[in-house]
Amino acid sequence: MEYESDGKNSMEELERARLNNVMVEGISRRTKGANRFDTAIPRLHFSRFEQPTDPTSYTMDASVCLIAQGSKRVMLGEDAYVYDTNNYLVTSVDLPVVAQIIQASPERPYLGFIMGIDQRLLAQLMVNGNLPEQVPRRTDRGIGVSRVSLPLLKAVTRLVELLDSPEAIAILAPLVQKEVFYHLLVGPQGPRLRQIVMSGTQGHQVGRAIDWLKSNFREQHPIDDLADRAHMSRSAFYHHFRSITSLSPLQYRKHLRLQEARRLMVVEDLDATTAANQVGYESPTQFNREYRRLFGTPPARDSASMREAVRIDDETKVLTG
Repeated sequence: MEYESDGKNSMEELERARLNNVMVEGISRRTKGANRFDTAIPRLHFSRFEQPTDPTSYTMDASVCLIAQGSKRVMLGEDAYVYDTNNYLVTSVDLPVVAQIIQASPERPYLGFIMGIDQRLLAQLMVNGNLPEQVPRRTDRGIGVSRVSLPLLKAVTRLVELLDSPEAIAILAPLVQKEVFYHLLVGPQGPRLRQIVMSGTQGHQVGRAIDWLKSNFREQHPIDDLADRAHMSRSAFYHHFRSITSLSPLQYRKHLRLQEARRLMVVEDLDATTAANQVGYESPTQFNREYRRLFGTPPARDSASMREAVRIDDETKVLTG
């Protein structure tokens, strides 16, 4: 029996290696000369880095992230989450993180697979999928890392392969994405996702409040009003919001404003004062102070550096075809 078990494990490892090679080839081929490639499959994109990066602050969308090659560290507050080819990362809500590629080289670049979470599809699976029951999880961080199961790896690889058959994407991609979400829901990260999707749970109420904040962060609405929108007491709302995001609602709104201001300066070439006004800041001094605290550099210098990086990336794409 021990021999049979070893044989079974060996076969699984061989299959994992084969699938990983398929992902490496598929992602590498499409990302040459670019850090990001948006695929024809909705909510799916790839990333590539040929050297380790400095820690970078940004808002990570609710998503499932796998790595075909390399490794990455994501910080949420004081908590660190490291994942690689054997482990995947899930975020159940949009989260303000500091991320860093920690293993990459020109010979073996970091290659990432990122697919946005479709809460509507998750809810449909929970209602109609006859899913096995799981022990409810207390309101927890909206992020977690688990080992990639072989069924999940197979489904993800099929999505990568499907890009070679563009005529089949419209029909088959939703089916394979549904399979990916199924494996997530029945896996170790299932409780984390279920608490955001299940109506009436604290996680679901906080998730709705986050969605509202994302659409209204420029406004000067009192943050306490969010508790009323979530139908929770203020103390309970603040507790569960911080449990999931590691931030208070006020800090979360500040993060959204600063990220949008950075985008406006880099993409739309606005000056710092104009960008600050557009995202809801009334004091340029406060904006400059909080921007530097988050990104480590004053707004004008940071945006100039980011624009130069974008220019170099665009030139590289042209040169590599």
